[in-house]
Amino acid sequence: MARPRRSAFADRQAPAEGEGDRLKELLEFLARTLVDHPDQVEVREYEEEEGALVLELSVAEEDRGKVIGRHGRTVKALRAVMKAGGVKEGRRIFVEVVD
Repeated sequence: MARPRRSAFADRQAPAEGEGDRLKELLEFLARTLVDHPDQVEVREYEEEEGALVLELSVAEEDRGKVIGRHGRTVKALRAVMKAGGVKEGRRIFVEVVD
């Protein structure tokens, strides 16, 4: 028997405190798997206007190219994963690679 279809926005609630932490931890995990110096990976988070969450990714200087990838493909994929997680939580997520 098929389940009745519901709108994706039918029961959307404001994200609870700490839900951004899961995305921060996910970004840290993904970045640590890409770099040669995983102990130097740091992710800082802060909120912008309108509830957008900004995750600043900091890695060792020699690992920055690995996180960005050729023509930005790797960082674009990281941003897509974070964006998908944000959609699930009803938030806009931005990932910035910082010095």
